[in-house]
Amino acid sequence: MSASRELCHSTRDAIVEAFGLTERTGDDGGPYRTYVGPMGPDPVGSTQVFDGVVTMVGVGLTVDAIGLDSHMLFAFTPADSGVPHFTLDSVLAGPHYAFHLDLIPRIDPGANLAYLDHCFVPLTEAHDSAAEIEGLERAHLSPRQWQLMSAWMLAHRADESAFGSIGDVVAQYRRHWEGLVRDGVPADALGGAIAADLAARDEANRAAIFSPEVDPVWTNVDRLIGDESSAEIREILRTAGRG
Repeated sequence: MSASRELCHSTRDAIVEAFGLTERTGDDGGPYRTYVGPMGPDPVGSTQVFDGVVTMVGVGLTVDAIGLDSHMLFAFTPADSGVPHFTLDSVLAGPHYAFHLDLIPRIDPGANLAYLDHCFVPLTEAHDSAAEIEGLERAHLSPRQWQLMSAWMLAHRADESAFGSIGDVVAQYRRHWEGLVRDGVPADALGGAIAADLAARDEANRAAIFSPEVDPVWTNVDRLIGDESSAEIREILRTAGRG
């Protein structure tokens, strides 16, 4: 098992255990969806969905011929919740690693200092510790991509040694998020947002995050598994846990 797969799967398993999530399987009892690429009949990827107090979606794409082992994890809180979503992206591409880690805000953080203080400021020590890991290089994301996430997002390329050192940072983000799920966000930290506001913002935010016009990675996914399967993954990510 590659380090990228191990990091994502161990994080997935920890969240499943923390909240007692149940996997939503496909008709054959396996992953919710399985994907075949243009290079042969063997599966090259799958989407797993887990249901419970949060809805978690895991997407894995492995193509040995090009040295790719890519794993994406999103744990979505309910549409009307102020608790951020959790995300981890963990990739091995040839000899190089990359990762993306964040909690996705549910209200406008620039206008809600109490929300920032409750949900994100506690991540600062973990966030800053990543900068001390030798061998990390900040990923080249567009300003639009950065704007859609949080200021505490970590998105880096990494050599093997550096990638092996990020597990503790990922665990700190995950444990903080699990606490938010359990305890919720105080009403006075939500800036007056009601359930309908939270759901509407979440729908718009996810539409942007998973837009091929914003994130060029979907062009690569199209090539690996075809346009139709790629679009299906985006639809699952846009709608998971929204009722």
